Amino acid sequence: MRKIAIINQKGGTGKTTTAANLGVGLARKGKKVILIDTDPQGSLGVWFNIPEGKTLYHILTNGSGIEGCVYPIMNNLDLIPSNRTLVQAEILLAGRPQRESVLKESLSKIAYYDYAILDCAPSLSLLSLNSLIYASEVFIPVSMEYLSMVGAKELLENLKMARELLSHDIKVTMVIPTFYDKRNRKSSEVVSNLDKYFPGLVSSPIRVSVKLSESVSYHQDIFSYAPHSSGAEDYEKLVERVIKSMASL
Repeated sequence: MRKIAIINQKGGTGKTTTAANLGVGLARKGKKVILIDTDPQGSLGVWFNIPEGKTLYHILTNGSGIEGCVYPIMNNLDLIPSNRTLVQAEILLAGRPQRESVLKESLSKIAYYDYAILDCAPSLSLLSLNSLIYASEVFIPVSMEYLSMVGAKELLENLKMARELLSHDIKVTMVIPTFYDKRNRKSSEVVSNLDKYFPGLVSSPIRVSVKLSESVSYHQDIFSYAPHSSGAEDYEKLVERVIKSMASL
């Protein structure tokens, strides 16, 4: 099972949009996918209109397994949602031994999916650290602005810490330019800089798309909401690249 953390320490880079549409896109290709929301904002649950119920909080704090916390989204796609109770979970985890590995231990029995995709908070909190220790690879969405690139570079330092201090082998396998606008010279400059800083890891860009921003308000993925839009085309390319990249891992 590929375990992918989607994270950037800068907010507003399209992490949730990427997690949701990548998950759906892979499921449409026949891959079994579980989305795991480790951000207390709980955006994935809102996106897919999940009713109130058990969340990741119960998995982390009750130690009772994932029963009742996994919600089916569509064929081949499930979700473990979160909400603001994760803030309380983080406080409780702070006092536990091996606190950075609680998520990994709690989800250790999940092995019947092809992909586990984690939507992470835009910070290196204890929850985000748990996500990185659970995951084996990282996708970094980078919007077309300087601070987003700074967030990506800072993340590399924290991944180095996870590898060295916690002996966890994790690496960046994809950098995803988001909010790309070919009419704006800054977009080309940012992508060029990403290519230099992350050689061979930068995907085709996800273009600015009104349909992408609209789809969440209708609780739909881009493939269902606007299948002929640039957003659907771009995420289809990303899905194909992710599947093909399996051969190089």
